[in-house]
Amino acid sequence: MRPYRLVWFGFVVLVSAIVLVFAASGRRVSTAAPAPASGTYLGFDLNIYPGDDAMPVLRKTFSFTSYWLGPPPGEKRNTWQGKRELLASQGFGFVVLFNGRDSRKLRNSMDAQAAAKLARQEGFAKGTVIFLDIEEGGRLPAPYHDYLRAWSEELSQSGFKAGVYCSAMPADEGGGVKITTAQDIQAHIGSRPMVFWIYNDACPAAPGCVFPETPPAPETGGFPAAVVWQYAQSPRRKEYTAKCTATYAPDGNCYAPGDTGHKWFLDVNTSTTPNPSAPAK
Repeated sequence: MRPYRLVWFGFVVLVSAIVLVFAASGRRVSTAAPAPASGTYLGFDLNIYPGDDAMPVLRKTFSFTSYWLGPPPGEKRNTWQGKRELLASQGFGFVVLFNGRDSRKLRNSMDAQAAAKLARQEGFAKGTVIFLDIEEGGRLPAPYHDYLRAWSEELSQSGFKAGVYCSAMPADEGGGVKITTAQDIQAHIGSRPMVFWIYNDACPAAPGCVFPETPPAPETGGFPAAVVWQYAQSPRRKEYTAKCTATYAPDGNCYAPGDTGHKWFLDVNTSTTPNPSAPAK
């Protein structure tokens, strides 16, 4: 082969290699939610695992996902079991959840022990934050605060960190007194570590079913110590979302932008970290 043809052939190979590298890089970027410049990140939560095919679609919008360790409220089985490794390989962060008891069925520290055991079985590292799902709003009864203190202490002894998912929506107690569940927990937990994931879907301050490039800061939800804020729920609660109705789908649910077939209704969250349950470094 003549020298000039060798030079030309080498040039073509080099250019082709560069094009392939950029093309491959573009494919990787397009499958994940872009990193926001604001330092806040979008996440979603669902009680029922939406299926393996759904997760790459949802990853285009969200940095983190919920992950139940046991059956969610109202369910008899946990459909998230065994999915941690797959979701981590796709770049998802996690908000790890365990279903809390209502005030009539408290089990003291047994739930913390069960949550820690399940977290280890699922492959979550020591130091992972496990959020106790509290559906009750307003002021909690005294036995519940005992339950939460045991939750924090037992998880710490097991090598994990305690968190709570709770309301940041003011409950009117009369006489001009209003309190949120998050405030009530903070006032009673003392020096024990507790990470707060709050819910407040009232518009405003909640923006409704939207997915902004610059997600709102979690403290905007009404609780300064919040690390995660759930600002949209499915189905929408009409009494709280009248001013942002248009942001939800006609059926009243919230769907990710990539879910054009409206297959997976979900709740939307914002956080100061792309992996809220990750162990502290």
